[in-house]
Amino acid sequence: MKTLGKVRNFLAIEKEFSDIDNSKIAIVSAPYEYSVSYGKGAAHGPEEILKASAFVEFYDDEFERELCFEKGVATIEPINFKDKTHYDALKLIKNQVEELLSLNKFVVTLGGEHTISIAPIEAHFKKFPDMCILHFDAHSDLRESYEDSIYSHACFMARVIEFFLPEKVTQVGIRAQCIEEAQLIKEKKINTFYSSAIRRGLHGKDWQKKIVETLEEKIYVTFDVDYFDPAIMPATGTPEPDGFLYNETLDIFREINKSGKKIIGFDVVELAPIPGLHHPNLTTSRLVYKLLNYAFK
Repeated sequence: MKTLGKVRNFLAIEKEFSDIDNSKIAIVSAPYEYSVSYGKGAAHGPEEILKASAFVEFYDDEFERELCFEKGVATIEPINFKDKTHYDALKLIKNQVEELLSLNKFVVTLGGEHTISIAPIEAHFKKFPDMCILHFDAHSDLRESYEDSIYSHACFMARVIEFFLPEKVTQVGIRAQCIEEAQLIKEKKINTFYSSAIRRGLHGKDWQKKIVETLEEKIYVTFDVDYFDPAIMPATGTPEPDGFLYNETLDIFREINKSGKKIIGFDVVELAPIPGLHHPNLTTSRLVYKLLNYAFK
């Protein structure tokens, strides 16, 4: 499995700390974009996350360490999808994630549209059958199909709950969905923390803790950057108002660490870079590194 060199890898770190054999962490790039329905550009997300990561500081003051040098981070060459779409594209991602998990790597998958998350979730579920899913998003992505495709980015969670228990899914930040999705959430008992409910105080001031209370001991995180407010994350296909800020989001992960629960893998998707606007790319890169620090608390 070929890795990227220092100029292109995550954090732009030396080979000593980014070789696959010496690294505990592996970054998978899945620049897949086929079904995006509004703003385009998610296929460029992984590359721009990696580019921006060269400007992320190694030291984390919250943990007082340089995690990348302690654990090593190998960045795998981006997956070449060629003309593969839907199931065939997902199979390529799943095979790569499964191979890395078999090597006992902690795997981070970068998208790409949210459809790609089906693959790493399925791969992690195979290894960690007792895991749960923590899903950050402006959209619940539970449509049975969208624009004549069951593999649309708007349907990814509907595909996930075909093989995964819906009551072990917790969604945060939802603020745009159709009535059928809302009905499905109630029917399947999905733990959904709507943005409006959080903002109206329906989950109390300790809403981050309430979210963590719904989670199992092992947590897979799937993070669509449109969860954030467009004020800090305009570079995404379908930005929605009334989103969330960076620090209040990190408080969820601080609560996870307090609880003793553990993140076992994650993906970050739907960054659609805007030429000349750098802060969304850097915010996403910092998020990836910050989540790694929480995962290796």
